[in-house]
Amino acid sequence: MKTPLQEPTFLILTALAEGPMHGYGLILEVTELSQGRLSLRPGTLYGSLDRLADDGLVTVDRNEIVDGRARKYYRLTDEGARLLRTETDRMRRAVEAATSRLAGRGATQPLIASRSARFAGGIA
Repeated sequence: MKTPLQEPTFLILTALAEGPMHGYGLILEVTELSQGRLSLRPGTLYGSLDRLADDGLVTVDRNEIVDGRARKYYRLTDEGARLLRTETDRMRRAVEAATSRLAGRGATQPLIASRSARFAGGIA
């Protein structure tokens, strides 16, 4: 699987990091993790789970019958946990770089202005 992960994939893996979940539970958890920005439809979720299973990142944990309906529980594999950890580290580094640059933003604006004035023939 290529990285960076698409947000729905990242959130599905994140939800499963807590433990096995069935499809409807995953839909609710992804909605919560995304603070309501992302609501997966069942077809999208199960298509994603099939691809993730083909890539060895998730697997079926168990099947249950609840109120006469079949529920399939999925869990994160060790490979899926490694990929999620790698992606989380990549995202953390990106956030740290952005935060650092934003923190220094006020200090660099006068420097940029003085450089611009100097290059334009002004007095710095």
